[in-house]
Parts: sequence; structure tokens; C-alpha cells
Amino acid sequence: VQLQASGGGLVQAGGSLRLSCTASGRSISNLRVGWFRQAPGKEREFVAAFTGSSRYADSVKGRFTISRNSALNTVYLQMNNLKPEDTAVYYCAVTQTIWSALDDAQRYTNWGQGTQVTVSS
Repeated sequence: VQLQASGGGLVQAGGSLRLSCTASGRSISNLRVGWFRQAPGKEREFVAAFTGSSRYADSVKGRFTISRNSALNTVYLQMNNLKPEDTAVYYCAVTQTIWSALDDAQRYTNWGQGTQVTVSS
């Protein structure tokens, strides 16, 4: 499966963006998909994952929503009330790992190319 991430951009603090992760080569309905982000000089960190249920990092809980549109073979990350600290390159990837390990980037494969999100203060 190949993943294509898109939807990033420049937004002011408090604004919103919706990221898309579109799969090709396999139905996304059977995949566990995660979003991670990496800011300059920092390690890649977990943001959210969708398995049919949703899991979020504490830093985005209540502001971000992950969802899936099987007809479009796409997983979305709706990001509201964005903060400057959300600035990063956002990546999507797939995993077969268990729920408790969804936040572990090492358990993911087929990383998309990333999309830049910049939040200005």
C-alpha cells in the first residue's frame, strides 16, 4: 500500500486545517492508520490513530479528530484550534500493532511523504 498525505499549509493560531491520507493499492478499510508529526530538531511524535476506534495524543485531545472515508480510501485528521506548537511535518503510516502500541512509530510502515503544517502566532 502507498500513502499520500496532503492538506497542510500556513494558518493563524486558532485556525483549522484538515489533512488527508489517501491509500492506493489496498483498501484503507482494513488498515490501522496513524498520524505522526515531526518538528525541526525533535523526534517524530504520535498524534492520532484510527482502527475503527480513535486514539489521540494528550496534546491534541479535544482539538483534533481522526476519521475514515472508506469510499474515498482516505483517513482524515481534522485539526481545530491550532497552536504554534502544532507546527511540524505531519506523516501518515499504517500498522498492525495492538492498541497499546499505537503511539510507537517503530510499529508503523509505508510512511507517506509528509505535509507541512505551520501555525503562526
